[in-house]
Amino acid sequence: MKAFIYPNLNKANSREYVVKACSILSKQSCEVLLSNEYCDIFGNSISAVYLQEENCFSECDVVVAVGGDGTILKCAQMCSKHGKPIVGINCGRLGFMASLEHSQIDDLVKLVSGEYTLSKRMLLSCVITDSDKEKFEYTALNDVVISKTDGCKIADFEVSRNGHIISSLRADGIIFSTPTGASAYSMSAGGPIIEPGMNCIEFTQICPHSLFARTMIFDTDSILTAKCFTGGAYMTNVTVDGNMIYKMSQGDIITISKSDKYVEIIDINGDSFFESVNKKLMQPLKDISTSG
Repeated sequence: MKAFIYPNLNKANSREYVVKACSILSKQSCEVLLSNEYCDIFGNSISAVYLQEENCFSECDVVVAVGGDGTILKCAQMCSKHGKPIVGINCGRLGFMASLEHSQIDDLVKLVSGEYTLSKRMLLSCVITDSDKEKFEYTALNDVVISKTDGCKIADFEVSRNGHIISSLRADGIIFSTPTGASAYSMSAGGPIIEPGMNCIEFTQICPHSLFARTMIFDTDSILTAKCFTGGAYMTNVTVDGNMIYKMSQGDIITISKSDKYVEIIDINGDSFFESVNKKLMQPLKDISTSG
């Protein structure tokens, strides 16, 4: 078995966890791969093979993301491309997609013995068509967000499903999310949590100028389109999984649909997502106030 360790060394103590993960996996006769950009950092202090990052993705059997949910999001595209499952070790705060907390890192032995389950997560396809009919294509594991820029007081959005207008609204922005992304920005904007293994598209409004705005859930046969009208020279930002990728002008159209691609998330200890919801979102206020 070959495991590619994909770390975020900006996270506290992440170097320590990379060294420990390498040690645990190597003792299980698992070959550890690391991007050669970390060769000067770890060198021969760990038992690992250093390769170009693309080669690590293509040659490994599994990707071990050491960081937070952002680390998993960052490598999800390549995992989808190469058909590799991801297991996350959380060094961040919430870590909804991570199967293991850093205190559970010893459970990595179950990765080699096959004591885990796979959760198949859908991706969103995002196609931006500009006023010159040029197309830009992206995929998202969490969400696609269209939001007003600084200086723009408010924006008008028009959202359609399969060619029929379903919402004309004035708001700070709109979110299209997967079930995986339902526990991220969409939840903060008032959307529901969805079991991440489901297949559906969630549409949530950000600070809508309405008393009756509600999240909508669509089946995966839906083709959703969004237009934005800000007036003047103002544009809106388009972000995919938290990365700003496009400045949207009037006349541009964004099309959202279920992608043909998917990502598999490894769950080592079972029901990690629901444990995260209970522990990290449903703490009593007295616990939050004393958590430091």
